[in-house]
Amino acid sequence: MEWQTFPHEADVGVRGSGSTLADAFAGAATAMTSVICDPGRIADSQAVTVECAAPDVELLLVDWLNALIYEMATRRMLFSRFAVDIDGHRLTATAWGEPVDITRHRPAAEVKGATYCELAVGRQADGCWLAQCVVDV
Repeated sequence: MEWQTFPHEADVGVRGSGSTLADAFAGAATAMTSVICDPGRIADSQAVTVECAAPDVELLLVDWLNALIYEMATRRMLFSRFAVDIDGHRLTATAWGEPVDITRHRPAAEVKGATYCELAVGRQADGCWLAQCVVDV
């Protein structure tokens, strides 16, 4: 699984890639975390289950990232590790993380939501999966 961010006007693009669709979704989640703080600063001491469904894989990516944003906001947590299972257009995942510690995590931004801007999910010419969108910060 690989992840990266990319610039987009006032917001930030997040991108995950991997040998499976699930790996690409996990990478996109890690990229989203990196917009907030360094994922390496987040202990994976608490597990949270996330489930969502959508009519297609593009909308599933947006729903997945927005579900994580909801969990971060309501639990006051950050996540650093993700195990994702995708069956058709249904996603079940475990996200591991810990409560926010301002001093240690040093959050740089708040992600407000995943958008449809630059939304793309699919298999690339090299066989790897790509999952990306822009998040509102």
